[in-house]
Amino acid sequence: MTHLDTTQYAHQLAEKAERLRRQFAGFVPPELEVFASQPEHYRMRAEFRVWHQGDDLYYIMFDQATKQKYRVNQFPAASLLINQAMPLLLDALRPSPVLRRKLFQVDFLSSLSGELIISLLYHRQLEADWHEAALSLRALLREQGIVADIIGRAKKQKWVVERDYVVEKLQVAGRELVYQQVENSFTQPNGHMNEQMLGWALDVTRGAAGDLLELYCGNGNFSLALADNFRRVLATEISSSSVKSAQYNIATNGIDNVTILRMSAEEFTQAMRGVREFRRLQGIDLQSYDCNTILVDPPRAGLDDDTVRLVQEYDHIVYISCNPDTLQQNLDILTRTHQVSRFALFDQFPYTHHMEAGIYLTKR
Repeated sequence: MTHLDTTQYAHQLAEKAERLRRQFAGFVPPELEVFASQPEHYRMRAEFRVWHQGDDLYYIMFDQATKQKYRVNQFPAASLLINQAMPLLLDALRPSPVLRRKLFQVDFLSSLSGELIISLLYHRQLEADWHEAALSLRALLREQGIVADIIGRAKKQKWVVERDYVVEKLQVAGRELVYQQVENSFTQPNGHMNEQMLGWALDVTRGAAGDLLELYCGNGNFSLALADNFRRVLATEISSSSVKSAQYNIATNGIDNVTILRMSAEEFTQAMRGVREFRRLQGIDLQSYDCNTILVDPPRAGLDDDTVRLVQEYDHIVYISCNPDTLQQNLDILTRTHQVSRFALFDQFPYTHHMEAGIYLTKR
């Protein structure tokens, strides 16, 4: 995607919305709420392979269907900050044999708050000379107005020059929320769309009673935003790095009613059913929580059968889905006990067939 025809964006979004309406018409949802993305510079992260040609090197991307490679000079889908850094980084890498040698990929992670991490991936082991060269690279980029932390990655190696995370600041319903987003961990790719998703989830749960249970909470993206709507929030996440970030985010935002458990959704379901006991739950009285609402933001595979049955036990369900097909499969079961009260399309990935959907269900 080296060129974006922004004049076609509204038409493409309308086609997506109509496709989603048709797919879910059988569940008799209310009118679809459509949240549009910025037409360009919407992605907070980007990954490029590096192609070496003599003394030159440049970014390439592959066509997934044909495997044909394309040279990439600019990437208008990515943030302005990433686009500003792209040519300056190559100019700095070309004269450096240490930084160039067996470099095969460059990853960028940026934030709406103006922070940037550049990860350099290698097919060789990194040594002390790489670290010295990376320090010089960081200083050179800063002289040119690009404030970025540098990470070197190789097999079983991770060299960090300063930090391995950005601090994101999101504006949600008139409030600023601060999130640590760690390199190579999952974060929402479209920053402004994430703000709209959080605002929607905040709106649909406004006036909720009791506590919130969240599965697949990541770095606390939804947990923190929704904390004001509930007495307490109990959230689970299997990734240890995401749990650490969530704890950082809770403290940074001064939130005192959110508890994060390092557990998968499947493990939490087993704990709730009494099938297994977990030492990680010591000191946590699950029975003291009065969770009337559950929020799930699962991976593309959707919810497993046991978790679907657990989710059905709650009066209110907020389901954020990155895969309408598995969402549809889960709703075939969930709508036996619940009805769809809100229905949203979040256009996380403009100009692609991918759709992010939000469903709010209430018990019949």
